[in-house]
Amino acid sequence: MPKELKANMNGQGLQIGVVVARFNEIITRKLLDSAVETLVRHGVRDEDITVSWVPGSFELPVVAKALAKSGRFHAIICLGAVIRGETSHYDMVAGQSASGISSVGLETGIPAIFGVLTTENMEQALNRSGGKAGNMGANTAVAAIETARIIEAANTA
Repeated sequence: MPKELKANMNGQGLQIGVVVARFNEIITRKLLDSAVETLVRHGVRDEDITVSWVPGSFELPVVAKALAKSGRFHAIICLGAVIRGETSHYDMVAGQSASGISSVGLETGIPAIFGVLTTENMEQALNRSGGKAGNMGANTAVAAIETARIIEAANTA
């Protein structure tokens, strides 16, 4: 039987950075609230969560990288909302934020969790930030804890 690395979903002791885009704050505030609530429910203390606001989703990766390189965090959650109907440069912003966030994790070894909604319209964004499709913020919190714990397990295996 192969050895499996399993994540302990207890967030106690984890330091989590959260970078949030201010653009489309009606959406991103809901994502943030759900992420923080989920982190706390899994044992992460309020004082172990650091929230940084940036102008928009395009700026998420550079701040996420700075937080990751600080050595203070076990995971970085990036939250944003890029809505096609609200910007003519949707594809560029969505693609660059996704690529940049991915790069942060690969370059630093600190999980950078992609929590940027990319939707066609505001209704879809509202549905994915607490409406009938749930709240993506909660998913990012669970992913941050799980990924940080898997990396921890890999380093002690």
